[in-house]
Amino acid sequence: MQKVLFLCTENACRSQMAEGLVNHDLAGQVKAVSAGVRPSRVNPRAVQVMAELGIDISHHRAKSVNDLAGEAFDLVITVCDQARQQCPIFPGETEVLHVGFPDPARATGAEAAVLGVFRQVRDAMRQQLIPLLREKLRL
Repeated sequence: MQKVLFLCTENACRSQMAEGLVNHDLAGQVKAVSAGVRPSRVNPRAVQVMAELGIDISHHRAKSVNDLAGEAFDLVITVCDQARQQCPIFPGETEVLHVGFPDPARATGAEAAVLGVFRQVRDAMRQQLIPLLREKLRL
């Protein structure tokens, strides 16, 4: 099984949603892991919008990329600009790609509007990342 790492700054929203989507949509073909360069905590709104798709990330925890030192990945994808700039060097021939998405945690306004932003990012991630992984990993 191929292994993919999603990196973001805090490992709170985007990288967590990417991990959940890939482990759901490409189950048995890809094992996704996520981490942050400065981890905080998993955003409850990310958990909520993933649950709407039947994907449970409530057990996820924010992890530091340093916690994954020594692990091998077939592909590393940064999903935010800051993580792209601070992405560590990975051993061997690990390919590192950047596929940026807006930070839904920065959305303001009424709760319904904020959740709408989380859904937009979640859906954009699914539409872009799943085909990209199928192509890159030859699934």
